[in-house]
Amino acid sequence: MANQIPEPIIEEVKKTNDIVDVIGEYIQLKKQGKNYFGLCPFHGENTPSFSVTQDKQIFHCFGCGKGGNVFSFLMEMENFTFYEALKYLADRSGVELPTASIPKETSLSEETEQMLSAYEWLTKLYHHLIKYQKDGKDGLEYLKSRGLTKETLEEFQIGYAPDKRDFTAKFLTQKGYSKPLLLKSGILAGNDNNEVIDRFRGRIIFPIRNALGRTVGFGGRAMHDDSGPKYLNSSEGELFQKSKLLYNFDLAKRHIRKENEAVLMEGYMDVISVYQAGVKNVVATMGTALTETQAKLLNRYVDTVIICFDGDSAGIEARYKSALLLRSVGCDVRIANLDAEEDPDSYVREHGGEAFKERVLRTSDSYMSFFMRYQRRHFNLQLESERIEYIERVLKELSMIESALEREYYIQELHKEFDLSVDTLMSQLAQYQKSQPSAKDNQRDKSYTKPYVPANKKKLFPAYVNAEKRILSYMLQDAYIAEKVQYELGAGFNVNDHKIVATHLYAFYEEGNSPDISLFMERLSDEHLKNQVIELAMSSDVQHSTEEEIDDYLRMIHREADQSPAKKSLKEQQRKAEQENDPLEAARLAMELIRLQKQNNEK
Repeated sequence: MANQIPEPIIEEVKKTNDIVDVIGEYIQLKKQGKNYFGLCPFHGENTPSFSVTQDKQIFHCFGCGKGGNVFSFLMEMENFTFYEALKYLADRSGVELPTASIPKETSLSEETEQMLSAYEWLTKLYHHLIKYQKDGKDGLEYLKSRGLTKETLEEFQIGYAPDKRDFTAKFLTQKGYSKPLLLKSGILAGNDNNEVIDRFRGRIIFPIRNALGRTVGFGGRAMHDDSGPKYLNSSEGELFQKSKLLYNFDLAKRHIRKENEAVLMEGYMDVISVYQAGVKNVVATMGTALTETQAKLLNRYVDTVIICFDGDSAGIEARYKSALLLRSVGCDVRIANLDAEEDPDSYVREHGGEAFKERVLRTSDSYMSFFMRYQRRHFNLQLESERIEYIERVLKELSMIESALEREYYIQELHKEFDLSVDTLMSQLAQYQKSQPSAKDNQRDKSYTKPYVPANKKKLFPAYVNAEKRILSYMLQDAYIAEKVQYELGAGFNVNDHKIVATHLYAFYEEGNSPDISLFMERLSDEHLKNQVIELAMSSDVQHSTEEEIDDYLRMIHREADQSPAKKSLKEQQRKAEQENDPLEAARLAMELIRLQKQNNEK
């Protein structure tokens, strides 16, 4: 299907979107040697096995086996069609696509596209109303009183829904959207009188976007105390799933990657105020507790998450639960401190963005320090029995900390506060450590998928198979080697997949193409062959090849082809002898096979 789009356009889009940069917007990549590694987004793992090769512009997971180029990554990650991936990357890099050459093919159903389109229309309408119309004046004045600028209103596309029961319904039905669809999308709501009414009437509208920046729901803040709940979200559905979304993630993700940490908050206004003040690596849950899906999403991007919830009692409890969840998926957690009457929004408005960075974020507690303060709230340390229970609980938590330095630091803290000897504390800590599951058990407990067999676990292939693999790997990277092999071997590979890949590769070079593994993959329609090419490309570097090595591989391949029929005949006879329970004949045939192999090795 890709060939319906002019190939130069595909090439331009690919060249202007470095695969490391694109994948780096989804997962945290760290350079090791020539390649980049990170946690695979396609299966649960705790040790990075996902590799991205910049010079070849391909990726490959040695755990689950998935691989491809920048297009196939997005197709897998976002469930895009090829055309959607191309359009997304073209928009990302500013490449203009000739609209006539792009088919209107989408991975989304017609109904889902209509829902997204309806949300897009409303986002623009509500934003226009708050900026320019009398209907939105109250909302605009309220937001100004909260310190939000016009630029911030624009960036977050904040709007206002008029306090009219049928305003939204009339607007969208005139655009051709059906009421059942709008009810299903959560834009409209039904009441006890079977009327269809605007769910968000009389509310300030905060568009909630997915990771690609498309509005999938709204959060509506009431203007008056008698207008029902203070905040109201779209209803749960296909597009809007609170447990999977983080507010502002689409804008924050590149800042999260740049800062290598994320700041997690609870409310829309907290995020918007802090973002406006210059802290842009900030996201929020959807008014509910942090979920495992959200925690894993953050862990894909960063090692460190700073939890910055309200300073009241409910905020402290939410910090603790969120910290446990984030640590369980592998995040390093820090906890920002706010006074009981403060929240991030009020702090920034009173003290400013720089003070927030310096006094709140940069002075945030380590998890262990927060844990100790949190536990204190549940014990009366004036009582001996509760002091002992508190110390035991802290030691049990310390036993799960990997850093010996950190353990020593908090042991010293306990020693100073409670006048207990360091030796006694260390002895008790050692006992708790012995009772902890082994590192291997912990690794297994943290796996979120069914057990898998690593694709990079070396299989024992015959020498000629390894020779074919290595020579094809070199051919993918060097047209001269491919030409030499074509002249001396042609399609004479012994493994059928290797024959097919080689044949496609000869045609690719004969068309005048330079070595480009990513482009070559686009010529292959068979997913199995694409995976074969990825594994071959990742297996070796052509810079380390020599003429002698190539010639040795060719001799191995020729030798196997020359003696293959005789070997196959003997193996078939041996199999029949074993089936007929004739061990003597089977052994004789085995010796004959060994003799034949020796003869071939001596050639």
